[in-house]
Parts: sequence; C-alpha cells; structure tokens
Amino acid sequence: MNIRTYLSQGRPLLFDGAMGTYYTSLPGRADCRCELASLDHPEEVTGIHQAYLEGGCQAIKTNTFSVGNDLAEGREELAARLIQASCRLAWQAAQPYDAWVFADLGPIPAGKELSPGAAYCRQAELFLQQGITHFLVETLPTDEGIPELATYLKKRCPSAFLMVSFAVGFDGFTREGQSGQMLFRRTAALTMVDCVGFNCVSGPHHLLKYIQGLDWGDTLLSVMPNAGYPSVLGRRVSFQGSPDYFAQQMVRIVQAGAAIIGGCCGTTPEHMASTAKALKGARPQRGRGEDKGVGSSSSLPGVNQLWEKLESRQQVIMVELDPPVNDDVAGFLEGVRILHRAGADAVTIADCPIGRPRADSSLLACKLKRELGVEPLPHMTCRDRNLNAIKALLLGLSMEDVHNVLLVTGDPIPTEARDEVKSVFNFNARKLARYVSDLNEHTLTTPFCMFAALNLNATNFAVQLRLAQEKEENGVSGFLTQPIHSREALDHLKLAREVLKGKILGGIFPIVSHRNACFLNNEIAGMRVCDEIVNLYQDRNRDEAEELAVTISAAIAREIAPYTDGFYLMTPFRRVELMGKLIRLLR
Repeated sequence: MNIRTYLSQGRPLLFDGAMGTYYTSLPGRADCRCELASLDHPEEVTGIHQAYLEGGCQAIKTNTFSVGNDLAEGREELAARLIQASCRLAWQAAQPYDAWVFADLGPIPAGKELSPGAAYCRQAELFLQQGITHFLVETLPTDEGIPELATYLKKRCPSAFLMVSFAVGFDGFTREGQSGQMLFRRTAALTMVDCVGFNCVSGPHHLLKYIQGLDWGDTLLSVMPNAGYPSVLGRRVSFQGSPDYFAQQMVRIVQAGAAIIGGCCGTTPEHMASTAKALKGARPQRGRGEDKGVGSSSSLPGVNQLWEKLESRQQVIMVELDPPVNDDVAGFLEGVRILHRAGADAVTIADCPIGRPRADSSLLACKLKRELGVEPLPHMTCRDRNLNAIKALLLGLSMEDVHNVLLVTGDPIPTEARDEVKSVFNFNARKLARYVSDLNEHTLTTPFCMFAALNLNATNFAVQLRLAQEKEENGVSGFLTQPIHSREALDHLKLAREVLKGKILGGIFPIVSHRNACFLNNEIAGMRVCDEIVNLYQDRNRDEAEELAVTISAAIAREIAPYTDGFYLMTPFRRVELMGKLIRLLR
C-alpha cells in the first residue's frame, strides 16, 4: 500500500526503535560505530531489523544515521558503500513483512567541506540510486539544509515521502537554542515535506506534554522519544524507561494527535513490541494543540524606558562601568550614582571582561534597577554558560524588570588560566540572539530588547557588517560600536548607518594618557587609535591629559552624532568624575 494512502486512513504508523544504542549494547560492540557494521557485521544489523519487525514495526530505518558526516568531510566513497550496504540489508529484512524502508539522515555539522544542504542532497541521490524513496531527516537542532533537500527531492523524485524531525528538550528548544515551534512551522510550510515532528533528547512524557501545546493544523505529526533519560554505569550508558511504561505513553501520544510514532535512544525491540500491542484501536486526533507556548501568561508586558527613548529618537547616552573584582560594591554603586546624576540614560556592565572573573553583570544589573532605579544593560556572553544557565539567567533578569541585554560571544579565557578554567561555547552571539528571540515570542511576558557589538575598527569591515545583518535577522535591535578614534572607523560607521536597520550607539573611549593610547593600539583587540590622537598626548600630565580626553571625546561625539542614535561611553580606570564632565558636556 502507498504510505500516503495508509496514513489517510487515520491509523498510526509504527517505526522501529534505536539502531545505534541497541547495537552498542551488544557484547563487544560498546565502542563500535554501528554504521560500519553494515559492512563488517551485516548479520547483526539484519538481526536488529528483524527483531523490530517481529515486534510489529511497520517501518524501519537504514543504518545510516551518521553517514552524512562522512560525506560532509569528503569521505564520499565510504558514504556510498555504507548507504548501498545498509539499503540492501534493510530491504532484505523488510520484504517478508511488507514494511516500509526509510533512508535515515542525521544532522550535518556546519563548517564542513559540504554544507548541510549539499550533503543532504548528495545523500538523497545515493539513496534514490538504491531505490529508496522514503526519507527521514532526524535529530535536527536546526532546519539548515532542509529547504534545499525538499526542493531537490521535488525535482528529482516528486513521489518521494519526506519526514523531518527535530530534537527538542522538555523546554521546547534545541541544543542550538532554536524554538521547536518555530522550526515546526517553517518546515511544515515547505510543500515537499510530508511529515514534521520531534525525536531524541526527551522521554515520552515530556514530548507528550510538548505536543499538547503545539498547533500542527493539517500537518502529519511524528513523535519518536527516547526510552527515558540516560544514566552512566561505568563506561556504559543505559536508559531506564521500561517497555510497558513507554508503550502507555506512546498510546497517549497517538491519542494526542501523532500520526507516526517510533523510538529513539534506548528503545529496544521490546519497547516497540509493547507499543504495537498497546496501540490496537488507538487513532490520532490531528491538530488538537493550542500553540500556547511554555510560558504563556495573562500578565501585561512591562515598560522598557530605554527602548522607548530610542524609539522616540531622543539621544541616548550609555556608560560602561566595569564590575568590581571583589565583594565590595560600594565604590561601584557610588560611581553609578555619579553617572546617573550627570545624565546617563543607562549603565552597561561587562560580563567578566577579557575573560577574567568579576562580579556577575546580571546580578549587578538587578541591584542597580532595584536599589537605584537606574536602567542597566548587562552584557551576556556565550563563553561561561550553557543553554540552561542562560535561559535561567534571562528569566531572572526579566523577573527583576531588566529587559535590555547586550549579547556578545565573549573574550577568550586568558592563556595562563586555561588549565583550570574551561570555556563553554554552546553557540555564538548570533545564535544566542535567535534563542532570546524565541524566548521573547513563546515564554516571556515582557520581551528583551537585544543589543550587539559592532567592531568599526576591523580590518575586513565587510565581514563585520554581514555578521551584524545576521544578528538583525535573529532579532537584534541595536548596536554598540567599538571606540571611534580614526577616519577609517568613522567611514565604517557611515556605511553601517546606510546598511543596518537597528539603532547605533557610537563608541567613545576617553584616552587618559600617551601610555594609555599606545596600550590600546597594541594590546586590546578591536581598538585603533590614529597617530594624530596618540601624538596629542605626548608629554601631558594627568590633569592636562584628562582635559584633552574630554575635549577630543566631545569632538568625536559631534562628528559621529549624525550617524548614530546616541553614545556608548566607556569609563577608563573607573574615572567616573571624568565621565560626568563628558556627559554634562554632551547634554
């Protein structure tokens, strides 16, 4: 029977479970790559297929989950051999049971020789050559490459059946920080995609709860959870979910609307056999979800005074003040009071600048907002926190009425500290912005206004400008630039004003000595001070240098004002009185 005809009858389609975790549970196979078994131990792969089919599965996947990596890294001959062998084994196992065979395509990491789209299309061609016309692209953290694959299949094999499945945690986000709901909607809108769903990462209970809040309309929904959550015993990973519990949850998932179900990590032939027995008489109820999101609330959104001022085209002055290196916050708070009284609209707080530990920028931001009523702009880096920690921090900031953040990738950890301190780069600033955008849409009552950095001093500014445009596409609304101390930086600012849609606050750093100017030029990334300015500080004493700093900074502000929405002032060596003079002059 044609698979579309079968699904139109309202009966759930049961897939197999996890080839990879089941294969590595076999004696002597714990450290083996299961895809290679199609060449080295074909009888074991065939035995696993047959065990799932004996249990009542109606569709099986080829043993090719990670073959896309081989293609993307240039090992095409190996990839072709694995696909050919895996297709042959799956066909031979499926024919006696009249089961469907699906090509199994796993995620393709970015930055390889082949892009995800090119790798998917090349795999599709190799599968088509083996007579496979049903495709499952699974465990995806993004939808990168899926439109290209859908277009390719529509042209190459219009009758092909394409399923796309994303891996979301119980909070509804992938490991790349993308919203499952957003990915679902975008993918379901592709005309060549027949079914969209979710697999891996989450157990059946959490995926059931997740789809109950999802509106999938007329789209066929697939759900393939893990057996449960893993535990590590020695060097072996095991999943504790029992077959009977899994089967009960899968019946509920079908009743909630899933048309295609199966198992991912930890699911064995016993899990799927129990599910097949429990499913008798169960029918999907399509489109029952409400798409209400994880954090829906009847609360009214708060007010973002800083963004309202920018939107009203009033000149904004932000001042950066480094957080303290110890737990004595008195000097920092007094500095903020001085800046605020002088007329600063917001105080920005760096997140462990140059990779060295300081007081947490977000905690300080909450303290400023609560105790002083000052609008803070905490920096948030990708360097020190994983996805869970970032989300928890953002929720806390929002609860404390802090609704503006500066998203940056973060300076690297200093070399001398790397043996003891490790960076945590789950993603870069662009991906972090996309994650916060999804939180804004689905979780938060009051959305964050996101700012990002713009390096006007970059040698190849075209690259910086392209990255800034990508940040805007991911939800960034404004940019804080690096200090402008050269004609090249001013020219780059003018170009940015023409190209970017967001607000721009021009960076100004008052240089306080000749030594300071030379240090910035030679040892601080992203800084460029022209020789003309450097020479002005030669033989100046402290008072003379500070007066010159205010004069030069005010002159720079006047020159960049037509191309900015305000100023981003950076405080040198905690000299807040100096910054107060400059702010009053700019006001």
